[in-house]
Amino acid sequence: ERDLIEYQERQLFEYFVVVSLHKKQAGAAYIPEVTQQFPLKLERSFKFMREAEDQLKAIPQFCFPDAKDWAPIHQFASETFSFVLTGEDGSRRFGYCRRLLPSGKGKRLPEVYCIVSRLGCFNLFSKILDEVEKRRGISPALVQPLMRSVMEAPFPALGRTITVKNFLPGSGTEVIELRRPLDSRLEHVDFESLFTSLSVRHLSRVFASLLLERRVIFIADKLSTLSKCCHATVALLYPFTWQHTYIPVLPPSMIDIVCSPTPFLIGLLSSSLPRLKELPVEEVLVVDLVNNRFLRQMEDEDSILPRKLQAALEHILEQRNELASDKEEGPVNGKQETSPLNEVVSEAFVRFFVEIVGHYSLFLTPTEREERTLQREAFRKAVSSKSLRRFLEVFMETQMFGGFIQERELRKQGVRGEG
Repeated sequence: ERDLIEYQERQLFEYFVVVSLHKKQAGAAYIPEVTQQFPLKLERSFKFMREAEDQLKAIPQFCFPDAKDWAPIHQFASETFSFVLTGEDGSRRFGYCRRLLPSGKGKRLPEVYCIVSRLGCFNLFSKILDEVEKRRGISPALVQPLMRSVMEAPFPALGRTITVKNFLPGSGTEVIELRRPLDSRLEHVDFESLFTSLSVRHLSRVFASLLLERRVIFIADKLSTLSKCCHATVALLYPFTWQHTYIPVLPPSMIDIVCSPTPFLIGLLSSSLPRLKELPVEEVLVVDLVNNRFLRQMEDEDSILPRKLQAALEHILEQRNELASDKEEGPVNGKQETSPLNEVVSEAFVRFFVEIVGHYSLFLTPTEREERTLQREAFRKAVSSKSLRRFLEVFMETQMFGGFIQERELRKQGVRGEG
């Protein structure tokens, strides 16, 4: 099993598919189907095969969650979006998609090119999809050889660039450079789209709800808006990780998931709203990204975070553009990995967490058996602010907090054990 996982992780992607729309019979709605797949055979263990086959069945619905709304068209500006598949073991795979209109004359239906990978490197896969789109424009037969070259390329280490050579009729052998960023944490994050869709006030309420591991649904009319806003929101939680159901774009056929009693962050297209209203969904924050408003809420969202810290956070976010332009004028660093805006926003949230839990390491004390455990009560009481103590009481019960502390308890032990 371990060899298998290592083998899978040494490849840039696991599989690549083309998804097209078809009708079973005249008058019926369009159904998305995989029309091309690479590699054709999934030569892996039985467990992997079973899971991969299940995922391959689900992929068309993620590529076309709006299949029933389509009709043949003359023009379509290609769009890029992504989805997330969660394996039985909790591991996440990303689906990177480019939806485009195949070349031809007359009205036709779009297709989706989708790369499934364990790597969270959106810019890198976006570049591969640019190459796919370029070749697809010349001839569909050129796509598979490109994907084979990418799959056979050595797996790039963090911060390294690999080159992929591929023949292109008319221009000979092309060299494509693919770079894996040093820190992919903010690499796929577009905070700009989040602020375009939501006011700072609304965003801080969404953030507060996720910290308490509540159920949150984003509604938008574009797949790209949904996937960008979901990924950006999850990035705000760093250094904590969202450990629950996470589906940036939920196909309508799976909408019943929103009735689940467990925490989730889910993105839905606006066309699913009427169906959502009919479902018995309890205690959920429904965020309309198109009109910057809450369609449903619990009414206490504004009193979750400690007031002073919330005000300080919102103040920085309101000034984000001025702060970002100051950063741009700072010392010139040739290797800037993230945009100044991403840095400003991420720093603001990290600072918020430092204020709340930054003192945790002082309360990680070794027991007789050399294990380190958090003195929870002392940790909470060490804070002078009453509202912060109240918040910690609830936040310390979350899986997010538990996972964060557990990781640090173990990390310190590993270091000591080797010494």
